[in-house]
Amino acid sequence: MTAPLLGTGIGTPACETYNAACGELTVLLRSSEGGRLWNQPLTLAGNNTTYHLRLEPASNAVWAPNYFTSFVPADAIKEKLIRKENTHEGVGGALVGVRKVDPPEKFAPRRGITAPVTATLDFHATNATLALRRPAKQLTATVEGKVRPLNANFSAPISYFPPPGSLMLVGLLGGFRATEYSAPTGLYFLQPYDPDRIPVVFVHGLFSTPWTWVKTINGLQADPEIRKHYQFWIFAYPTGNPILYSALRLREELAKADQLYPNHKPYVVVGHSMGGMLTHDQVVTVTEAMWDKSLGQVAKSIFKENSGNSLIVRATTFRANPRIKRVVFICTPHRGSDIASNGIGKIGISLITLPTRLTAVIMDSLTGADLAQLTGSSKRLPNSITGLKPTSPALPVINSVPISVPYHSIIGDRGKDHCPACSDGVVAYWSSHLYGAQSELIVPGPHGSCELPQTIAELDRILRLHVGIRSTSKPAANVAQASR
Repeated sequence: MTAPLLGTGIGTPACETYNAACGELTVLLRSSEGGRLWNQPLTLAGNNTTYHLRLEPASNAVWAPNYFTSFVPADAIKEKLIRKENTHEGVGGALVGVRKVDPPEKFAPRRGITAPVTATLDFHATNATLALRRPAKQLTATVEGKVRPLNANFSAPISYFPPPGSLMLVGLLGGFRATEYSAPTGLYFLQPYDPDRIPVVFVHGLFSTPWTWVKTINGLQADPEIRKHYQFWIFAYPTGNPILYSALRLREELAKADQLYPNHKPYVVVGHSMGGMLTHDQVVTVTEAMWDKSLGQVAKSIFKENSGNSLIVRATTFRANPRIKRVVFICTPHRGSDIASNGIGKIGISLITLPTRLTAVIMDSLTGADLAQLTGSSKRLPNSITGLKPTSPALPVINSVPISVPYHSIIGDRGKDHCPACSDGVVAYWSSHLYGAQSELIVPGPHGSCELPQTIAELDRILRLHVGIRSTSKPAANVAQASR
């Protein structure tokens, strides 16, 4: 009844009824009778007319009918972290497609992989075609014989993953008690894998969680060009573990993605705080000789007593990942943070409990003398906070090597001092500033500046730059300008 009345009247009663009907039909067909009716030619009688319904097969702008295992109306998902939804007015039912299979697919979050879906119905006499359209790929489609804008919600798919009751508590548990971290260490896809889009990998920092990136990703998805060219992945890990060990786990997860999807486009990696240090470790090459030069006999002893495939050798010697083509550092303490050395840092170091297996490996690999050289104590095991001390022996080794790809810095300034004497409250400018960066932007905010509008606008500019698309935002200053 409403399909012939669509016209150009977005928001009219006819369009709203049509959109609701398309969405409800999709949800009901996919869920009814255990999905038995889904993707089957159906004959439906009503209003003295018999209709023949089928699903449109997959194409570049249409999802395969059997890809998603369920659908949820976009307006039924409560936005807990996102204040401003990214929506697009048009025709069709705005849905969240959910793919959750057993056994779980690699890189799939616990609740499944999600994506925006727009359901439309086309009628040709008594034949009806239900299409599951991909609004991230194409914001218009021919519906009822006319090219029309599609109704879509790009925020709902990421809000489908509800944050835990207390993000702070989860972050603290991940830092202090790795075994109680809410998710297994690993790479997680927030969207279905797409060989045509560039993976952007987000790496969170100390005492933080992947939910750190929800507002950032939502802000980036407001740009149609970003939606068209990029897909978003996150790396989750318990943040109390030694930094070089967590960097090794990230390296291993990226290698798994390379193996499963050898045709994926090269990565862009974005790291916040300590996550930026993990990111830094992906784009430099560190050798045994470099440790020997820096630590002398201690390094010689460690490498002599441990085989090349041991955990400690793999964590401390590595090559730059050739599949990473650009990185962004946000509030990253490349040279450490003084907080790690003061009273708060000492308390944090004493509270961190490493996993039993990791503790055993470290104890088997290092002597008391080695520990004393690496951590300042023959009894205290290395952890993330000891690695954040400006005196950490790893920092000069890592920072002595040129970064292999273009890199950008976004630095927080809470406004108490003028840069270069400024700080975000946790990381001082002297630690986060890197010579040789393609750009450096100082944003007016604290250490958690990754969700600031200025940060999101700068990330948007960098991502557009990466694919050669002009940005409407003002370029950040280059390092030469920023350092004056």
